[in-house]
Amino acid sequence: MSIVRHAWTAEGPHITSPESMVEAIRRAGIIPFFENPIKGYSIEEMTPPEYWFDGEEDELGPWDWKIEAVRSGDIAYGKFLWGGKAAFATVECYRELVNWRRSLPKYAPDEAGQKILAYLDENGTISIKEIRRMFGIKKAAADNLVRRLQMCARLVTGDIQRVYRGADLHYNGWQTSSFCTPEALFETEGESFGPFHSDAFKLAVPHSPEESLKRLSAKIKSVAPNATDSLILKMLA
Repeated sequence: MSIVRHAWTAEGPHITSPESMVEAIRRAGIIPFFENPIKGYSIEEMTPPEYWFDGEEDELGPWDWKIEAVRSGDIAYGKFLWGGKAAFATVECYRELVNWRRSLPKYAPDEAGQKILAYLDENGTISIKEIRRMFGIKKAAADNLVRRLQMCARLVTGDIQRVYRGADLHYNGWQTSSFCTPEALFETEGESFGPFHSDAFKLAVPHSPEESLKRLSAKIKSVAPNATDSLILKMLA
C-alpha cells in the first residue's frame, strides 16, 4: 500500500513517535486511523511505511502508540467514523460529534445497548469478556455491540492494556480494551480539566446538532481541503 502524506505544512506531518501521533490528532481534531476515501486524511497515511505495524516488538508504530493517545486525557478513540471504523477525536471535536449523532433517531441505543449502558452506570467500565457473559454471545457479536454504541456516541475506549505472553513475557502488539461512556471519560466536577482550565467540564454544547455538523465539517476541511461535503457527511453520518 502506498503512503500518501497530507501536507498540512510545507514539510507535511510525519508520525514517527507516540508524541508526534498525539500532536497530529490534536492538530486534526478528528481523524480516521486508517486510509479512507478522503485521501491523505488518516493516521496511516501520515505514518512512514517503516514505522507502520509489522508485528515485531520494536516496530509496532501507531497500533501501539494509540495507547498513549487514549491515556492522554483529551482524546477519544473508538470505531465511530465511516460506519464503524477506528478513529480519534479531541474532546472539543468529539463533543460536537456527540451533539450531532445523538440527535439522529437511527443512533438511539437499542435494547442491548441500553443494557450495557445500565451496567456502565453501576460499574463505570466494561470489557468484551463481560459483554460476552452478559449476553451469552461470541466475541464477534460482542464487538458488534461495542461498535454500535461507539457509532451512537455513547461508548469510547477507556483504556488499553498491553498483553505480555510466554515465558519471556513477550509483547507483540496484543492488547485488551475496556470501555466507558464519554461522560465518564471526559466530564469533570469541581476540578481542572486539561486544556480547558476550568472548574468543571461538560460534553453538552450550547448549539444545535446542525451547527455541530457544520463545525465538524469546517474543521475537517481545514486539514483536508480535498474533503467534499458528500464524503464528510458519509464519514460522519
